[in-house]
Amino acid sequence: MVLTFFPKIRSTTPGACVINVGAEPSPGYRLLRVRGRGGFAEVWEAASPAGPVALKFMPSSNTGTTAREVRSIQSFQAFDHPYLVKTNGVWSVPGYIVIDMELAEATLLDLMLVYHNDLGQHIPTPQLCLYMWQVGEGLDFLNARRHTRDGRRVGFQHGDVKPNNVLLFGDVAKLTDYGLATPTHGPATPCPRHGTREYAPPEVFQGYLSDTSDQYSLAVTYHVLRTGVFPFPPPPAGDMPKSYLRPPADLSALLPAEQTVLARALSAVPQDRFGSCQEMIRGLLKAHGLKMSRSDDGVWRPVPDDETVPDPPSSKTMREIANRSNSRPR
Repeated sequence: MVLTFFPKIRSTTPGACVINVGAEPSPGYRLLRVRGRGGFAEVWEAASPAGPVALKFMPSSNTGTTAREVRSIQSFQAFDHPYLVKTNGVWSVPGYIVIDMELAEATLLDLMLVYHNDLGQHIPTPQLCLYMWQVGEGLDFLNARRHTRDGRRVGFQHGDVKPNNVLLFGDVAKLTDYGLATPTHGPATPCPRHGTREYAPPEVFQGYLSDTSDQYSLAVTYHVLRTGVFPFPPPPAGDMPKSYLRPPADLSALLPAEQTVLARALSAVPQDRFGSCQEMIRGLLKAHGLKMSRSDDGVWRPVPDDETVPDPPSSKTMREIANRSNSRPR
């Protein structure tokens, strides 16, 4: 698997806010260290009046565009779900949109790399299934047409489900980064051809989102985390015609029962996929002989028939993972 390393993300707007260690981009907030970079944003750990937080900086130079993006991100602040990263606030400073989020210990990509590079193995299956179940819960909440936008009932397709958009808080995985989230009113919603190509469903290349687009990306995410490789060869660089079709998925690295589940979730026809992300995850649990069980303290966890399951990584382990990945761009 080839990782892309991104340079610093800096606004080109004259007089843009300075972003470096010790800077105070807003009153009461002091930047401590970089926690991650992508193609369009940079995330910093910061001290705040409420304690440690994550601040995401997105370059923005157009006043009108900035106002629209701030309003869009603010609409997600009201979401209260245990498997969606909580947005504490969003505002603009010269050259940037700033998003204040709860601070995670690592991403699923970080965890995968630690297991691969340091332990020479994949993430244990029960642990991976736990995280996928949690993310599936969060996606089904987003996807359901239960949210109000401009007076209409809509669902949201996240639009960029991938390992580094899943943050870890001990044994809890939460979905983050709603910058590409699109409100949906029906089974097909026009959209720009955006997102991360390797994880994007085929309908995105054709210019629309379906009700199961996020499910497809979650299935690719599972395959990457389970095997360390993508189920498809990389899509071609540059502009792609709407007629572009991926070759059939290579699922040979999976168990036969897993292949059956992933083959359905990765169908090129959106209507042939599962009715929900959770339905897909239940299929994967069954493929591994696992089931979800609620413990006496109210925590749900996948367990095999003999009720034994590896413990999730401790907080100390997660801090070690985070420390190793603090300055690694993603």
